[in-house]
Amino acid sequence: MGIAVNVLLYYLTNKYNLPLYLDTIGTMGVVAVTGMFPGVLTAVVTNMLCSFIDGDSFYFGIVNVIIALYTSAFLLKRGLTKLRNICIYVGTVSVISGGISAVLQWVLFEMPQKEAVSTAVVTLSELSGINGFAVFLIVNILLNLLDKGVCLSAVVLLMMFLPKDRMEAIRAGGLKQRPFSSSEMEDMRQRSKNIKYNSGRRVSMIMLVLSLSLVIVMGCIGVELYFKVMKEDRVRAAENTARAAAAIIDPDKVDAYLSNGESEDGYRETKELLERIRESSTVVQYLYVVKVRDEGGVIVFDLDSEDDAGYYPGYYMKFEKAFEPYFSAMSAGENIEPVESDFLSGWVITATAPVRNDRGICMCYVCADVSLKYVAGSLWIFLLKVVLMLSGFFVLIVVYGLWNTAIYSVFPINGIVMYVERFIRSGDDQESLDETVRMLRKLDIYTNDEVEMLYHSICNMALNQVEQLRRVRRLSDSALKMQDGLIITMANLVENRDSDTGAHVQKTAAYVKIIVEGLKRKGYYAEKITPKFISDVVRSAPLHDVGKINIPDGVLNKPGKLTDEEYEIIKTHTISGRDIMEQAIDTVEGENYLKEARNMAAYHHERWDGKGYPEGLHGEVIPLSARIMAVADVFDALTSERVYKPAFPMEKALQMIQEEAGHQFDPKCVEVFMESVQEVRVILKKYSKTSFGGSL
Repeated sequence: MGIAVNVLLYYLTNKYNLPLYLDTIGTMGVVAVTGMFPGVLTAVVTNMLCSFIDGDSFYFGIVNVIIALYTSAFLLKRGLTKLRNICIYVGTVSVISGGISAVLQWVLFEMPQKEAVSTAVVTLSELSGINGFAVFLIVNILLNLLDKGVCLSAVVLLMMFLPKDRMEAIRAGGLKQRPFSSSEMEDMRQRSKNIKYNSGRRVSMIMLVLSLSLVIVMGCIGVELYFKVMKEDRVRAAENTARAAAAIIDPDKVDAYLSNGESEDGYRETKELLERIRESSTVVQYLYVVKVRDEGGVIVFDLDSEDDAGYYPGYYMKFEKAFEPYFSAMSAGENIEPVESDFLSGWVITATAPVRNDRGICMCYVCADVSLKYVAGSLWIFLLKVVLMLSGFFVLIVVYGLWNTAIYSVFPINGIVMYVERFIRSGDDQESLDETVRMLRKLDIYTNDEVEMLYHSICNMALNQVEQLRRVRRLSDSALKMQDGLIITMANLVENRDSDTGAHVQKTAAYVKIIVEGLKRKGYYAEKITPKFISDVVRSAPLHDVGKINIPDGVLNKPGKLTDEEYEIIKTHTISGRDIMEQAIDTVEGENYLKEARNMAAYHHERWDGKGYPEGLHGEVIPLSARIMAVADVFDALTSERVYKPAFPMEKALQMIQEEAGHQFDPKCVEVFMESVQEVRVILKKYSKTSFGGSL
């Protein structure tokens, strides 16, 4: 459609000799709707078809191609939704296209293509006294400003009335996968900045080198063929002229012409015929007749004899050095091939024709010179035309290479890499892994090559890995539940030896969870409180009193007040708990939550002020898990009934905990515990066997 619009408008403007072209509307529209490669293809094909209307149009295909490239880059960077951007685009593209086309027209034709423009330029140049090219450059840019303004107006209207989803569907038509969203495209652009050797750039460089090499080779071959053909044409014309001239010269009067010159009968008539023969040839520059003598020749006829050279009949002229190989042949009156030489008058080829009498004796030679200087000069114009004709195809090949690489390699591989990286970053988050695999499979790459095979293999591998991880997680969850159940059972066995600690394991574990989550929420100890730490602490809480298994029943369940000796025995449950946990750790390889269980068992009776036991640690030297357990353990002891004391009301227990902040307990642990009173109240109600009335 874009090509048809371009050609039709070009035909109309050419037919009515309008000073506009309007052959870039389709190019701009195709670039705006579909992208760079279709736009460049539209530009190249447009000028190929327009060359049937005007043969010179093909030389300006590169201008249309440059407009396609600039439009694509401008739309990508700025867009055409704002009036300011539209003005910038029209101005810059008018200067670019107007300037380039003006230079090309002046070099190729030495005048504007359009008759109306040519007349206007001549008039303005005469009136202003400004150089004709400068006037043409300004006029051409202004005309392009009007031309490109009309073209862009049509394109903007097209984009306004064409539905956005329709445009996106057209752009995605050439892709071999699901189109990327804007965020995905930005992700890929950021990633490509860190790639030293981008595959797209590598392929573009290869295409650039190959295309440039092709242009150079074809240009050289074209120039060589052009020069050879032009040279052969001139040589043939010189030979025909020399033979025609030799046919009108009377060989029997050659000596008389030499002796008497123009006074000899028939000399003037013969010279006039020679002049007519020379004038009939468009390429012969000099025509003269010489009689060979020694290493030179005596002039018989010289059509330029009236000039300053003074080559009159009988004048001896020594042959150029280029004739040395032919001296003997010319002395013998033989035919010789054309001689290429560099006379003072320039680079010429001399064709000769012998004038023979009835006995076959060569009386003289007719020499016709053709200049090769014009041929050499026209080679540059020819070379420029070749470059201009091939440049559009050159750009098209490079852009096609980029487009093809992007469609079949860059986009698919970037998409695969993007989602593989997301898969890796998902870690063991099952939900995130599932979503990443779904998005990866939605890429729907169908390049029908090794990239598609790689894509399907990665999809299958990712899917299998996610399913395997799901199965492992189920098994792990089952194992953890069983393990936690065994821990609770073991902890209960230990705690059940103490008749006064009902639900102590469950309540302290619940309080620990409240405190550790509160610390995380407040941002305290952020470098320490990780998801793993939280899990380890909560799961380890039931084992904090495991050391009591080594305390005698008589001491552990004594109904009255303990003696100093008995209290020292009770205090050993921290050391026993640590030893039991360390033995368990030694039997399990790798990192595991029992390390926090050891800390809690050993140090949950340490105090913030350093007056606790078993080691008298203080402040943050005490492991964080033990400081958390200290608050939970004491609060449960205060709110639970014992044989030696009644249960304190909740408000009294909280007051006592608050009073010990900074003395017995970590102030931050107390702070978050006090902020979670409602949750604490729920747990206390859930596990308490007696009612505390209003105290709860």
